[in-house]
Amino acid sequence: MNEEAKKTTLRMIPYGIYVLTADDGKGNVGAATVNWVTQTAFTPPLLAVGVKNDSGAYQIIRESKTFALNMLGKEHKGLAFTFFKPTRFEEGKLSGQIIRKGVSGAPILDEAAAAVECKVTNILEEGDHHIIVGEVIEAHVQKPIPGRPDCAILEMKELGESVFYGG
Repeated sequence: MNEEAKKTTLRMIPYGIYVLTADDGKGNVGAATVNWVTQTAFTPPLLAVGVKNDSGAYQIIRESKTFALNMLGKEHKGLAFTFFKPTRFEEGKLSGQIIRKGVSGAPILDEAAAAVECKVTNILEEGDHHIIVGEVIEAHVQKPIPGRPDCAILEMKELGESVFYGG
């Protein structure tokens, strides 16, 4: 396979930017910036999320069987970069960000434009990122989203010329 062609082609897939959060209820709280996300079913509403298999967030989700997917708006570039790094949970804040507990116990970022809480229905363990399938059990919108909701999401390409994923 032509490696450069593969990398270029796979980088053509558009990616939104999200922060995945989880809390196992035992003091372990994790978060990670993710971009491999898609809705896979309407009834019940299901999401699939690719999560690096050696991340702390992945381990907590495997244990808790719940997670929140926090949607970042175009104004949230800083939040995306905050959760590229290992998470700190100190003084009730997640890497310095104000959170609140959702109905599932998963942290919801106060700054996120919106969030969904999910219960894990399946995990596909393949490759260096595992696929977590979750059923949406609750949804949160912090304030009205003007225009099309899909236009409000922060996209990978908006993080700068040197930030790529895929390939």
